[in-house]
Amino acid sequence: MHMRLAATALSLAAALTVGAALPAAAATAATAATAPTVQDILDHLPDDVVAGALIRQDGVVATAGPVTGDAYLRIGSVTKVFTNTVVLQLVAEHRLDLDAPARRYVPRVLPRAYDRVTVRQLLDHTSGLPKPAPTPGPNDGPGWQLESVTPEDLLRASFAGATGTPPAPGSEQQYNGLNSFVLGLIVEKVTGHSFADELERRIIRPLGLSHTALPAADDPAIPSPHAEVYVDGQDVTEQSPYPWAEGGMISTAADLDRFLTALFRGRLLPPAQQRLVFAIPHVKSAADNTNCVGERACYSVGGLLRHQLPDGAYAWGKTGSRPGWDNGFFATRDLRHRVVYSLNPTGAGNDLPYITAVVDAALAG
Repeated sequence: MHMRLAATALSLAAALTVGAALPAAAATAATAATAPTVQDILDHLPDDVVAGALIRQDGVVATAGPVTGDAYLRIGSVTKVFTNTVVLQLVAEHRLDLDAPARRYVPRVLPRAYDRVTVRQLLDHTSGLPKPAPTPGPNDGPGWQLESVTPEDLLRASFAGATGTPPAPGSEQQYNGLNSFVLGLIVEKVTGHSFADELERRIIRPLGLSHTALPAADDPAIPSPHAEVYVDGQDVTEQSPYPWAEGGMISTAADLDRFLTALFRGRLLPPAQQRLVFAIPHVKSAADNTNCVGERACYSVGGLLRHQLPDGAYAWGKTGSRPGWDNGFFATRDLRHRVVYSLNPTGAGNDLPYITAVVDAALAG
């Protein structure tokens, strides 16, 4: 990591520590002097850990390294927020019952052992489903085909490989991509259309997200312009867009900004479901729950992560990664500040301090 950026990350950690120990007013004054700006971070990129960066802060775009502001991105698990929004729309239309067993809609997908898991618990990661099985890759054997891997295949393999006793549904929050695969299949079962078609009809076309799509499982291409991404020296720019409703979408910073703004302003959901976008279950967080700090759950029914800023305020958003891309969007609930970021990690180190620094810097004040 570049020495100045390492110092930036350390300054952020120190600011968080100060904020925990001091009254809010004093903490704000103390952190203001040490917290980096987005430009501070960009000024010291690229480096050995991050080859390129694209940051859209309150609608203004800045980049570092060989990436343009209109670049296409593989958004990874940011896809989950789109998936949850489609499901909540179906709930609003009374085509899905939020608290009904998920097996009511997809009995052949979930084993009977999970007959108490509800749609809500899939949305807020309290289902207790097992950890996902490893996703097959092109080096798994001769004749491997991208299109041969289906959501059902991954679910079957994950249930078959499950060990131990799962937590009771609704008892704890454990971030789990299997939830999104089941939700995507529920959407298809209830609507009679492909998940990609419903995504297009319900979100992409109404919002004019002309640079956003869910590619087919056998389409590894990404439109231009885009970053050329390398991990451990290997070009991974064109790869399988799998995993589908869990993390397969392609978009741009401008489109993600538009989607985030529309979601927060209630343009996609009626009031009852809009409240669920920010509703976090009152359960404990599993010990290895991604991104949750301490014992409290931090993911909402809408698929958003609640992130505490150095001044004590909360931001809401989602992270997402694919090899060569670490992306995300976050905003204050009132949209006073918002950020969409995309980093291109090289695999040479941990870029989490960069992400945290970018989000906190962009949403400060």
